[in-house]
Formats: sequence, structure tokens, C-alpha cells
Amino acid sequence: MNIEPIRLILFTRYPVAGKAKTRLIPAVGEGGAAKIHKLLAQKTVATIASVAKNNANVDFIISYTGAEKGDFQNWLGSENIIFQKQIEGDLSDRLLAMVKPAPVIFFGSDTPDLNRTHVNDAVNALRTYDVVVGPALDGGYYLIGMNSVYDELLRDMPWSSDQVLSETLRRCDAMGLKVHMLGPLSDCDEPEDLKRWDWLLSEYRDVQL
Repeated sequence: MNIEPIRLILFTRYPVAGKAKTRLIPAVGEGGAAKIHKLLAQKTVATIASVAKNNANVDFIISYTGAEKGDFQNWLGSENIIFQKQIEGDLSDRLLAMVKPAPVIFFGSDTPDLNRTHVNDAVNALRTYDVVVGPALDGGYYLIGMNSVYDELLRDMPWSSDQVLSETLRRCDAMGLKVHMLGPLSDCDEPEDLKRWDWLLSEYRDVQL
């Protein structure tokens, strides 16, 4: 099965206090939440970019919101990165706007432990599987990839709930899709999640906005 080239798409926003990682604000304040988001986004970009740099048949795309393209380029760099502004709408709308052409893998910037192995495994899985999913411990997923356009996996999903993963797998089964599951990881969304990563709590104060 020839699935090249593959697009790795990261959805992220600009780290503006009060607009980023809002569920963390009760624990670390608006500025602290924005700084944590900034740190996580930078780490995720570096991880995905390192995979794309070593694979000529992989494109790295950042789907951005909250600032202009130049602001993101100044923040995250522009070498070997394609920037595309997110459309207005809910998460389904934004994902569906980016799903073509497949193959494609979608990422968020909320998973501190995401590393190159996860990204490489996802890319390689799409050589023999229809769908690859990186399950999150909260019942969602930290990445989803597909070797063809399966709109049904992105429409009318119970986003921001613990049903996202189970509903995705149910739909894959109903469609007869072959799914590869990566190892589970934790997302950093809620104040209690911060307990898993002492380095975030100790370092976010030092990240300059």
C-alpha cells in the first residue's frame, strides 16, 4: 500500500494569557496556563519536526489560530514547516477542512510525553493499517491518522468527553477499518494532570511570553 506523502498536522493556538489552556487557570493563573501551553507546543513542534526532517516524504503542517502567520513563524520557526490558518467552526469543522488529501495524522499540543517513537510508529502503521490511534488515558486520543479520507470518524463526535476513543473505535469497527493502537499517554488538560509532570510546574514560570 503506497501512502506517501503523509501530512503531519498539528493544531495549536498562540499563547495568549486567558486564551490558552483555560482549564489550568484555576491552578496556575492565566499567565501560567499560557506559559504551559507555550512550553508544550514548542516541545511538540520539535518532536514532529525532527521526524519530518528525516523523512523526505513527510510534510509537517501547523494549523494555527490566535495570531498571524508571521507571529507563529517568529515563535516556532519556519524551516520545513507549512503554516495554514484554521477555519472558523467547531473541532469537527476544523479537522474536516484539513483531512484532504490523505494520508494524514492529526496531533494536538497537549501531550507532554509524546516523542519521536510515537510519531514514527504512527507514520509506519499507516503503511499496513487504515487508521492509527494514540489513545489518551482520559478517554480521548492524542493522535489519529488515516490512510484515506474517513469523514465519519470526525463528524458529530462527543469532543472533550471520555467517549471520544470508544466512539471512534466503534465507528471504525462498523466501517470495517483495520486499526493500529499505539501505547496510551496522558494529556495535560486539568489542574490535577499537572501532578504527573513536575518539570512543567517547575519550569512554566521561567518561560517568557
